[in-house]
Amino acid sequence: MAKVTPGEFVRQVRQETSKVTWPSRKETAITTGMVFFMVFLAAMFFLLVDQILQLGVRELLSFWS
Repeated sequence: MAKVTPGEFVRQVRQETSKVTWPSRKETAITTGMVFFMVFLAAMFFLLVDQILQLGVRELLSFWS
């Protein structure tokens, strides 16, 4: 791999950055909202699963006590 000078590196980074398609403010807001919604759904799912498992373990342990 060839060594690159710091100036050449910066030039290459700027060149590659100019190729990036940056999202608009609206796209960013929509995506952020979707992420928060999916996190909320996942949290509710795991809360439900945890409650069901807790109930099952309590019932199972009540047989032995």
